[in-house]
Amino acid sequence: MKRLFDIPYYQLEKFPNSKMFSTKHTGIWTSISTQDFINLVKKTAKGLISLGINPGDKIGIISQNRFEWNVLDVASLQIGAIVVPIYPNISTEDYKYIFNDSQLKLCVVGDVNLYNKINDLKKDLPVLEFLFCFTKEEFIPHWFEIHKNYTNISDEIIVDRKSVIQNQDLATIIYTSGTTGNPKGVMLSHNNILSNVMGCVDRMPCDEHSRVLTFLPVCHVYERMLHYLYIYMGCAIYFAESLDTIGENIKEVKPHMFTAVPRLIEKVYEKIISKGEELTGLKRKLFFLAVKIGEQYDVINRSVFYNFKLAIARKLIFSKWKEALGGETRAIVSGSAALQPKLAKMFLAADITILEGYGLTETSPVISVNCIKNGIRIGTVGTLIHDVQVKIAEDGEILVKGPNVMMGYYNLPEKTAEEIDSEGWFHTGDIGKFVEGKFLKITDRKKEIFKTSGGKYIIPQAMENKFKESRFIEQMMVVGEGQKFPGALIVPNFNYIKEWAHNKHLNSISQLSNIELIQTNEIIDRIQKEVDVMNSNYGGFEQIKRFILLDHEFSVEGGELTPTLKLKRKIILSKYHKEVEQIYSV
Repeated sequence: MKRLFDIPYYQLEKFPNSKMFSTKHTGIWTSISTQDFINLVKKTAKGLISLGINPGDKIGIISQNRFEWNVLDVASLQIGAIVVPIYPNISTEDYKYIFNDSQLKLCVVGDVNLYNKINDLKKDLPVLEFLFCFTKEEFIPHWFEIHKNYTNISDEIIVDRKSVIQNQDLATIIYTSGTTGNPKGVMLSHNNILSNVMGCVDRMPCDEHSRVLTFLPVCHVYERMLHYLYIYMGCAIYFAESLDTIGENIKEVKPHMFTAVPRLIEKVYEKIISKGEELTGLKRKLFFLAVKIGEQYDVINRSVFYNFKLAIARKLIFSKWKEALGGETRAIVSGSAALQPKLAKMFLAADITILEGYGLTETSPVISVNCIKNGIRIGTVGTLIHDVQVKIAEDGEILVKGPNVMMGYYNLPEKTAEEIDSEGWFHTGDIGKFVEGKFLKITDRKKEIFKTSGGKYIIPQAMENKFKESRFIEQMMVVGEGQKFPGALIVPNFNYIKEWAHNKHLNSISQLSNIELIQTNEIIDRIQKEVDVMNSNYGGFEQIKRFILLDHEFSVEGGELTPTLKLKRKIILSKYHKEVEQIYSV
């Protein structure tokens, strides 16, 4: 197996699956088999050739997850076209830049709104010849129109196209979210992503009999690589209807595995704790006793007495947590950002295996991941996958070398040379170290570490994760570069605060709006207490001296988060510059 498009054919040969992909339509799950998927891939590939798509032409896909995304992806790759996946929720200016930088010739979008958005830009997209939509709408070209003249193309032409595509050839250009300036197009070869697929096989607790649920955007290399991996392993892939229906879909599908980002895991945990808050009497006492036991969980050092308490907690309380996740979950893979160690402890204590990993778009993406086979260490991102090398530079930066490292940035040779040195080491921009000699631990982003005016280094991401362990704090960004002390922008957990106010018989507070809540002395004082508790973990120069409360969450739509839910720090600083000035106005 040398090219990405070989993977579905491998599944057909080894593990033909009647439920290769399953989608819920009008309340009913419908599936497509491996054979039918491949038939549709062939038809689509012929249709693309009939439209004049040549090797090296760029094909854009802008859609939420759906099996048609995968069909177009595989069909495009096997005729030598380059796939350019694009997020459905980026700015108009970013669309223009990506379309013109990559020279997209054909694009398929997910729905009528996206179609209209791109269609309105066509005058600014001179290379774009074809625009289709996955959803059937009157007067809008449906993607099946690609198939219109497919019978004019013989099987031999497809075979010829496939035969000349090499392992090292460019397969896809993935544009990073561009927190500053224009997005960068990361060029990944078939070999880049395939090496990652093969390197992760032994880390996956699933096989051809497994069901997986997918809901993270497949336009991101994290979920896309995992789709290839699931197909290689013969898993049945189910598409969640939306982020709002994940809980319901999990109960229906009973997945053996799914992937998530820390923000979603935080939301799941908050929901579980909220359910516990509703309990009374003995049930409530047992619930929070189990939580306390979970907070003390350690992978290695557990006494006989602790294991006895844990077994009882699992039987009485944690078993219900597992049931809420379908009852058959073997693992949740967490990536894209740092996971709070507290959450890892809680889920592992509940016998729900969390496998935290690490990688970047430029590394296809996985560099390391915790796994059952090699052991799990809370607070680390596991051991390196096969064939990937890591060394720690003198300043602590993580450098990576291996078959997963990108070909370079599209049209940006100088930027490529900045990131990949003459010896082939990719400079990640992350700071880290090895624990126990083999478990990689990320401590922060090199570019996000800052100094106060006193010359002391502040590591914001680690602090933010620690402070978010408080149930009163939903989101937080540490600020203070060049200032006398670190401060913070804090988004309170408004749902929990209202529950807390109700339980404290502060009914007048529980009825307030978010804007009113952040101006209420009782709430400001309560958050201050949480900040004081968390500050005790840090030296004097690191402690948060002042903070400002914000009345709404950072979001992708608001521009404060990347599509993978990371903080866009420079944008947040710009957007809330008055609030930051207020912190330092004393």
